[in-house]
Amino acid sequence: MPVFTYRARTVGGENQSGEITATTEADVVGQLRRRRLVVVSVKEKPKDIKFSFGGRVKTKDLVLFTRQFATMINAGLPLVQSLDILATQQPNKRAAEKIRAVLSDVESGSTLADAMRRHRDFFSEIYVNMVAAGEAGGILDVILLRLAEYLEASEKLRRKVKGAMFYPATVMGFSGLAIAVLLIFVIPTFAGFFETAGVPLPLPTRIVMGLSGFLISWWWAVAAVLAGIGWLFRAYRKTPAGKLTTDRLMLRIPILGQVLRKAAIARFSRTLGTLVQSGVPILDGLEITARTAGNRVVEDAVMKSRASIAGGETIAEPLKRSAVFPPMVVQMINVGEQTGGLDDMLSKIADFYDEEVDAAVGALTSIIEPVMIVFLGAIVGGMVIAMYLPIFDIIKTVE
Repeated sequence: MPVFTYRARTVGGENQSGEITATTEADVVGQLRRRRLVVVSVKEKPKDIKFSFGGRVKTKDLVLFTRQFATMINAGLPLVQSLDILATQQPNKRAAEKIRAVLSDVESGSTLADAMRRHRDFFSEIYVNMVAAGEAGGILDVILLRLAEYLEASEKLRRKVKGAMFYPATVMGFSGLAIAVLLIFVIPTFAGFFETAGVPLPLPTRIVMGLSGFLISWWWAVAAVLAGIGWLFRAYRKTPAGKLTTDRLMLRIPILGQVLRKAAIARFSRTLGTLVQSGVPILDGLEITARTAGNRVVEDAVMKSRASIAGGETIAEPLKRSAVFPPMVVQMINVGEQTGGLDDMLSKIADFYDEEVDAAVGALTSIIEPVMIVFLGAIVGGMVIAMYLPIFDIIKTVE
């Protein structure tokens, strides 16, 4: 978001100036008026090139900050003093800068949620909305602890899914590298030997030698084509239709699709359950959950559910029609709605699917290892056999 500099006056005539991160100039004016300031001028700050050596803000930094913040608030420390202490003792420099910026806004009269909302690169929309609900209900310490638990569970789930997708990609990458090394460095040695021997080459040998010669002569073209395909895929995925199509295809991939589907259900259930339990309105909670679903197919299903509730219907029916959520999940949500225990039911669904993701990742790993071994063995073994076939003919000629 752009940064704006402002000059304003208090009701008593005192001059104030500072910087605010916002979407538009009108948002800055609105924030200043809510602080009961008379706006004098607002200008967008020119973007400077900054070199930061403080390191990237990681989830563990936010979890540590949240837990410590909750402890201090629960102990009765004032909000400003708690933020000041946390900024001072924060080991990550970039995180410390964000906390100091929040502290400055709070001292200027902003609520904690409004101050955090100006730093979306550190405080997510879920975080801000839950903090706002905690401030309104006077249970900020409880909400912060709940937030820390949610962040830890979400990060754990993200690592599982990332590992499930990274493992096959890594194995395929190393397989391709091994095949390329054979074709570029090993096969040409055999080719020179066969040329001097002057024996007719079998079809498999000619195919392997042809691939080797093509790769040696046109490796740059192959690399360019692969890079172009990768770029086109990323560009297509950035379009709404492309993201929907690719996300739908990913859910249909054998085994891996089940991992992604179960992870999306776990993320949906935990996010919505945490928001509802924290007092965030259900419509706002569904909108936030949809944007953090991580899959466009799931996002569309959740947004249809939100429209259903806005029209006076239930959450469960649109989820059932989407065919994304299993019948068990839909039925449990339906029971939760009818009994008034939707947050508890969603938490149970999230816990169950966390375990399901563990089992699915284990199944994926156990299946892909032998499949990749057989695949790589067949390719490399076929190449070796193809190069040894002429040697048998040479031996027969010598005899």
